[in-house]
Amino acid sequence: MEPIVNHKGIVATMDRVNVDTDQIIPKQFLKRVERTGFGQFLFYDWRFLADGSPDPKFELNQEHNQGASILVAANNFGCGSSREHAPWALHDYGFKVIIAPSFADIFYNNCVKNGMLPIRLEEEKVNELLAKGAKEKYELTVSLEDQLISGVGFEATFDIDAYWKEMLLNGWDEIGLTLTYEEQIKAFEQKA
Repeated sequence: MEPIVNHKGIVATMDRVNVDTDQIIPKQFLKRVERTGFGQFLFYDWRFLADGSPDPKFELNQEHNQGASILVAANNFGCGSSREHAPWALHDYGFKVIIAPSFADIFYNNCVKNGMLPIRLEEEKVNELLAKGAKEKYELTVSLEDQLISGVGFEATFDIDAYWKEMLLNGWDEIGLTLTYEEQIKAFEQKA
């Protein structure tokens, strides 16, 4: 995984509550076994019309959201069946940071484990970001190191568990973290 220290990116907004993992990545696309290739199916039922063409009304299809790497969403993002494919699809699409007032716990953990930074932010601050990015291109800088989000006319701090922060700053998944103790593991095995 790539470390996340500071990230600057375009914001895409999704002012919808209770966005569940079944909408993030619909069930018919869960046949893949690798973590890549899911981005093309992200929000498939919302992104595309019945004829397969992009729905111009859907948030991610709007011009000012093209190339977005930061998603700002409403309450309870990632609820539902808690499938790990949802963070895979978001990451494969290009999102590095997701900001919302609340997340489903399993979804939140799966984001971190897959190299994305989920940020819980006060609803008032999220609403401010939703308004700023709703109609025009808006950029934010997220400093995980300083736990600070900043943009034109906006600044907020956020909390993150120290364990998750270290994992993301170093680009580690749980296997990567274990491998940082490789010398100690070898020494222990040689004693046995």
